[in-house]
Amino acid sequence: MTHFIDEAKIYVRSGKGGDGMVHFRREKYVPKGGPDGGDGGRGGDVVLEVNPHLNTLAQFRFQKRFVAESGGKGGPNRMTGKSAEALVVPVPPGTLVYDADTGELLGDLTEPGQRLVVVHGGRGGRGNVHFASSRNRVPRIAEKGEPPEERNLRLELKLIADVGLVGVPNAGKSTFLARVTNARPKIADYPFTTLAPNLGVAQLAVDRTLVLADIPGLIEGAHQGVGLGHDFLRHIQRTRVLIHLLDGLSEDPVADFAQINTELALFDPDLAAKPQIVAFNKMDLPDVAARWPEVEAAIRERGYEIHAISAVSGEGMEAVLWRAAQVLESLPPLPKAETDEVPVYRPGEDPREFTIERLPDGFRVHCKALERAAAMTYWEYDQSVRRFHRILAALGVEEALRAAGVQEGDTVYIGEYALEWREEASL
Repeated sequence: MTHFIDEAKIYVRSGKGGDGMVHFRREKYVPKGGPDGGDGGRGGDVVLEVNPHLNTLAQFRFQKRFVAESGGKGGPNRMTGKSAEALVVPVPPGTLVYDADTGELLGDLTEPGQRLVVVHGGRGGRGNVHFASSRNRVPRIAEKGEPPEERNLRLELKLIADVGLVGVPNAGKSTFLARVTNARPKIADYPFTTLAPNLGVAQLAVDRTLVLADIPGLIEGAHQGVGLGHDFLRHIQRTRVLIHLLDGLSEDPVADFAQINTELALFDPDLAAKPQIVAFNKMDLPDVAARWPEVEAAIRERGYEIHAISAVSGEGMEAVLWRAAQVLESLPPLPKAETDEVPVYRPGEDPREFTIERLPDGFRVHCKALERAAAMTYWEYDQSVRRFHRILAALGVEEALRAAGVQEGDTVYIGEYALEWREEASL
């Protein structure tokens, strides 16, 4: 199935978790109060949410960065910092969300109100109240908030047209589309100007839009692949309503109308059953205006409504669009096709897995869990540093560094931190 694609690239970053607090209760007659440092609040997620009133990604031309707020810091008396609200970014239905760096498909957003968390807020760091024990009654240890997640996203919009513009070559479809939308199709006075479907969005009112597709001109034999053929007929299959433009300068507009409908029916019988609004174009020309009563009677006799328009002057255009919108609203919703469902695959990744890279001046440890732990460590507190060493040992990193040949005084890089290896303390 061919879709009309609109693309955008954006950067998203969640909020950092709030830092936990190292604090001890201080009361007038209690000189050695216990730990009461509170936890940090959770950072905000960044969430994409389907807004059914949107149908383009144009808003992302002006705003490309979306950064959620960080969580609040923990306070004394076990007070937890304030958690940040999620940052909700509206997107139109039919938006495919990819990780721009890896190409991984993260989600297919189709239903109104559907949500996808693209980056999760960092959890708040624990205050020192959590680290008290019978052996350590004065814990000078807490956690900083978890670092934020960040991602470059590529958004693709599978924009399915509500209305298809059909007609013989040079009937004025591209002029019609350019007149009512911001689309800029190639326009010239010769057949087959349009070699690919053009797309435009017509704004009828503040809260009402129509997506229109200018389908390339059909000629006799298109259902057999003659001329521009099958590729273009496939575009019409997904439209709900057809605006059938008749060329007022044609030798026989009524014969053209019959030919196009025959081609549609031969390709797919369902196409012939789609609602059609007929528009007799080029009424700004006196010769065409003189033919209008005859053509109007012939089309109405065949059971179709017909409007007189001029794509050049704009005469009658608004009435045709509003009529198309009325017909569209009266149709039942499309059933969700199984073939349109895109499975979301997320490879399982263990954040504790690590690799060790030898550098000219030391070693770099690549490990997501360890990088997060380093960022959450209060390096100014000895107890926090010793806890980080225990994490190194538990993950097997210490043993792996020794196997890689680490020596006393070597620099070991973990995330943004450069640590000196000391054998007696293991870093």
